[in-house]
Amino acid sequence: MKTSHSRYPVRLSQEQRRWLEMMMHTSTTPAKHYVVARVLLMSDQWQGKPGHTDGQIAEALSISRRTVIRVKQRFVQGSLEVALTGSFPREHPERRCLDGKGEAQLIALACSKAPDGHQRWTVRLLADRMAQLEYVEHIGPETVRTTLKKTKLKPWLKKSWCFPKEADGDFVYHMEDVLDVYCQPYDPSVPHICMDEMGKNLVKGKYPPEPAKPGQVAREDYTYEKQGSANLFIAYEPLAGKRCLKVTEHRTKKDWALFMQEILEKQYPEAKKVVLVLDNLNTHTPASFYELLPPEQAKALADRLEIHYTPKHASWLNIAEIEFSVLARQGLAHNIATIEELCQQVQSWQEHRNQRVGIINWQFRTADARLKLKRLYPVQSPIGQPSETIM
Repeated sequence: MKTSHSRYPVRLSQEQRRWLEMMMHTSTTPAKHYVVARVLLMSDQWQGKPGHTDGQIAEALSISRRTVIRVKQRFVQGSLEVALTGSFPREHPERRCLDGKGEAQLIALACSKAPDGHQRWTVRLLADRMAQLEYVEHIGPETVRTTLKKTKLKPWLKKSWCFPKEADGDFVYHMEDVLDVYCQPYDPSVPHICMDEMGKNLVKGKYPPEPAKPGQVAREDYTYEKQGSANLFIAYEPLAGKRCLKVTEHRTKKDWALFMQEILEKQYPEAKKVVLVLDNLNTHTPASFYELLPPEQAKALADRLEIHYTPKHASWLNIAEIEFSVLARQGLAHNIATIEELCQQVQSWQEHRNQRVGIINWQFRTADARLKLKRLYPVQSPIGQPSETIM
């Protein structure tokens, strides 16, 4: 009968056997090394005598036969060190296969448009394409990754554009105008308000969600039915931590005029002047008052507003957008099917937020803009010196 130890015969030298026996009698030997030492000693065909079979060793050490075979295989095909560590050294380490020209070709490829059917490049896709174009005979994804890391190139990432590409005097004028408003001190008689609007799709889940229970997280089906859409207006006073929201079915000029009329007449009836920061949309203009109200009343409301428009492509300068971001995460992150439900959710969030007096700490100033966004200014000031007004 063929014994199971014949496939990987273990023959220890005297030095190896003495070292393994010493390991077994040392209290600091790791348990894993202790098992390996016993397997090898029991398998050793010392002086031509057959060692124990795999089954006998497995039964004696309370381990599986597969573990016994794996230890013997690593010793026979590798070395005593391989048997103890449990891993084979790399016989053919990956050699550098990209010279300067190859790296330049890889960088140019990573900066190009991804092939049809792919939205972005991956390291494996780049490696395959390099071989297809015969730039190299073979290249692994790891070589591609390390090369891209060295050049700080990440073709799988994409940032949304939010600044003008070229220097723009109109952009920097409106930006500094809004930043000056944010630097003014708090004055209850002249409130500073940031206004914005956001669309919200009304959807209804096809199946009711399942609430969480011990051992199971809350679950909901991803399918839904569209129920229309709604619009949200917000007027946020950053220095007072006060916000007012309103849900409407549409976002027309009249809707904006009604919202601003409510803000001026109900929220700030005593304020002679209200400083308003808002996006430059075609509905966000005092002319909308004349679409809704008699000219005398429209003129009275328009005269109470001091409007400061954010630059185009820079709605991030409107602090109200931060409030909308908080609302979207805290109050609108689930399916809402009706306007009534949306109004209730928004009202509850508004009351809770106002009670906590949540204030946004805006720290971006004009001096920061002139340093960090220097390329947007058509004319630069001398380094380290403020610009001077010519009289």
